[in-house]
Amino acid sequence: MDILKLENQVCFPVYALSRHITSLYRPHLEKMGLTYPQYLVMLVLWEHHQVTVKELGKKLWLDSGTLTPLLKRLIENGLVTKNRSEVDERLVDITITEKGKALKEQALSLPYTLIKELETDEEQFLMLKAQIDKLLEVKESKNI
Repeated sequence: MDILKLENQVCFPVYALSRHITSLYRPHLEKMGLTYPQYLVMLVLWEHHQVTVKELGKKLWLDSGTLTPLLKRLIENGLVTKNRSEVDERLVDITITEKGKALKEQALSLPYTLIKELETDEEQFLMLKAQIDKLLEVKESKNI
């Protein structure tokens, strides 16, 4: 096996699938006024309502240089607020607004729409997700 052939690389199909899935999300998210990275931020906030910038970066595997412009746009659009933590002034809290919470209703059908557009079923989709999660757990446990 020629290890340097593109077809023998694990990274390429993962990269290509990631780009494909992101492109499938794009038209749906545009209707909501969100980019894909902004959608990821909103997913965290729909679940937790308030997180620190540090926690958000850790959950999304993003550094503050990437998060700052994302959050700025979400703040400008009235979906989140940013304030110094009352518990620890070194921390910055990101809190979802009522407008941000209302956007969740539009997103509820999105995962099922994507499963349909990928021409797969929920079981296959969840199996793929479980395999990817397992690989990410190894990365995280080794702090790679």
